[in-house]
Amino acid sequence: MSTAVALRYDPELPAPFVLAKGRDELAARIRELAEQHGVPQVSDGPLAEALYFLEPNELVPEEFYRVLAEILVFVGAVDATG
Repeated sequence: MSTAVALRYDPELPAPFVLAKGRDELAARIRELAEQHGVPQVSDGPLAEALYFLEPNELVPEEFYRVLAEILVFVGAVDATG
């Protein structure tokens, strides 16, 4: 089973929040749309599974801040290099 959770980070909010989530075909569509729109993607199946219980527009709980901060740093580094 494939899982995808699309997150958005807004510096004015206390945490990233869920934009969309899906399994299998919907997960593939989320990834496809991200690629079409140039949205960076990080593949982390266990994290996606852990976040899947959240609903769209729900803020990510504090217990995930550290791993998400690491991902944001990675994505920022990837984005800066083009």
